[in-house]
Amino acid sequence: MEVSKTFEQNSAAAIAQELGERLKYARLNSDLTQAEVAERAGVARKTVLNAEKGKAQFEVFVAIMIALNLTEHLDSFLSKQTVSPIELAKLQGKQRQRASGQRKSESSDARGASEW
Repeated sequence: MEVSKTFEQNSAAAIAQELGERLKYARLNSDLTQAEVAERAGVARKTVLNAEKGKAQFEVFVAIMIALNLTEHLDSFLSKQTVSPIELAKLQGKQRQRASGQRKSESSDARGASEW
């Protein structure tokens, strides 16, 4: 899978702008106006315009993806994460609600640097 240079820059604004452009090109390839997409998504045309500029709330972004029939791409966008079997055993039937943050600091101390 090819990674866009924009994504490699790790700038949230740059990534949002790139995703907005991708929404725009998907709309154009579907031969739909911003107004038509807005009606299908249940938002204002201005909201679609802003989303195409990379300035949209996440729920709006997803609504536009649904309007453009792009939901099959959501799994590759962010695949479902699972808890490792070791962590699952530690939880002993409890469902994980949040990260403790302890493992990150312990592993950073042991290695001397973060993996990020």
